[in-house]
Amino acid sequence: MKTVETGNGVRVMKNGGLDPNRISFDQIPIIDLEPMFTGDAAAKAQLAADLRRACTEVGFLYIRNHHVPQAVIDATFAAAHHYFALDDDAKMANHVTLSRNNRGYAALLEENTDPTARGDLHESFDIALDVPADDPDVVAGKVLYGPNQWPAGQPDFRAALEAYHKAMLTLSGRLLHAFALALDLEEDYFDALVTKPLATLRVLHYPPQFGEIDDRQIGIGAHSDYECFTILAQDSVSALQVLNTAGEWIAADPVPGCFVVNVGDQMARWTNDLFASTIHRAINRSGRERYSIPFFFGPNYDTVVEALPSCVDDEHPAKYPPISSGDYINGRFAATFAHYGKDTEAKA
Repeated sequence: MKTVETGNGVRVMKNGGLDPNRISFDQIPIIDLEPMFTGDAAAKAQLAADLRRACTEVGFLYIRNHHVPQAVIDATFAAAHHYFALDDDAKMANHVTLSRNNRGYAALLEENTDPTARGDLHESFDIALDVPADDPDVVAGKVLYGPNQWPAGQPDFRAALEAYHKAMLTLSGRLLHAFALALDLEEDYFDALVTKPLATLRVLHYPPQFGEIDDRQIGIGAHSDYECFTILAQDSVSALQVLNTAGEWIAADPVPGCFVVNVGDQMARWTNDLFASTIHRAINRSGRERYSIPFFFGPNYDTVVEALPSCVDDEHPAKYPPISSGDYINGRFAATFAHYGKDTEAKA
């Protein structure tokens, strides 16, 4: 049996090779998000029940009727294709080591999500909430806040990513309302905790892998996400795999018109592990380039993440000590990125 170290402890998976089991998509449920836009109370209640079941039993789901315009999604994929085709010097001009707050470009193998592995076979570009350098939180040294950096002479790239980030913030608000209802809380319970969220948008490029593959070096190694939830847009290339409770890898192939959503470690802590933060990985053996767009959504830097009142009782005491959102994410980034937290005082 293999194990994966996460921010919430060690997980176990079977040594099942690189091939996922192909199962019908209804085993990774599809949730219709329309009730969160229409305001129908009965429909919201049904959605909340469906979401609760998906988050407790699977930790992964697809969402449809998310109201994000397809044009915004298509423009971001097109921007990613163009950007990652640039030469290495152009991309390295905005390397993450030039940012105090982990914004910009990272090359192949610079991220290592699985500590037992040898680096992830993808390249990425990250932005987050764009916070001015003179903002009090930035001045105070809360390094997850700060300005984005952008490649010179690429205005379409910036416009596409900023539009996508804005759309994801709106969608995340709707999703967070659904999560609150699924947890027997008031719909707006989380609103005051996400006024300045740690919300990171990443565009990813996975080159194809051919021949015999070392499972210690794949597109992205086995891991759980750190924030409350992730909203993922996939292109047509299948690569995402989800670890089920039997320790088997299940394919989470692209579904037209849907995003993939998965529970992150912070939501698992908030819910006292009622909601499952599920291990997943990506292996691109399609023979084609793969592009994906994850959006990682978490609460404000100073929000204290501790077991919610609806998730603890005498039989289910809190499993995790309280921790601020910023401290938690900083710790996970330090474990994942070789450059993170080093010489930050010298960076602009």
